[in-house]
Amino acid sequence: MKKSKILLGTVIIAIIGLITVAADHIDAPAAQGTTADITDFYAFQGEDTNNLVFVANVQGLLSPGSTAAAQFDENVLVEFNIDTNNDNVEDLVIQAIPRDNTMYFFGPYAPGTTGLSNSINEMATKSSVPVTTYGVPAVVATENGMKMFAGPRDDPFFMDFARYGQIIGGTAPGFNNPGSDTFKGTNVLSIVVEVPKSEIGGSGTINTWVETKVKQ
Repeated sequence: MKKSKILLGTVIIAIIGLITVAADHIDAPAAQGTTADITDFYAFQGEDTNNLVFVANVQGLLSPGSTAAAQFDENVLVEFNIDTNNDNVEDLVIQAIPRDNTMYFFGPYAPGTTGLSNSINEMATKSSVPVTTYGVPAVVATENGMKMFAGPRDDPFFMDFARYGQIIGGTAPGFNNPGSDTFKGTNVLSIVVEVPKSEIGGSGTINTWVETKVKQ
């Protein structure tokens, strides 16, 4: 996938052992409503504490009626970036790209180039999982020491946008508890990969972010 272009990137700092999240449900017109549109990025320690889990959710605000027809775009690469030495440049990447209703994962590996344009190293470790169909049990694959999932899920992000507007407008003192979930009943397309810590540095602090890149 040469001459790729970032449509959207979300940056967070991930401290191993803690849950971290970044969310963005309002995007530029070029990305909005496509699988280049990142809605959430999560990074957290797995149930197996020797592992880290990375989650990218894309194409948000899917209604139940439109979710079955939603598909990952084969021209969109989703890339998990991992900085292990705190210079804010990716030292390792895990790349996910769909083909024929299967999500393929490459990495983690050290990319030959960094930044806006890059390619997939087809000689890197390759793993795959069938894309789960809407309404059926999740298909999870285990390969090369990693666990993987790709498919539709309920949007896990909680935000009361109506109340937020009232707070900003000065007509409400704060959020209600529990409030009203703006995203209730909407879905996203999720890409999940669980990786041994030993594959990405073992221990300490990493910076991690996710990007979508569209083939040009």
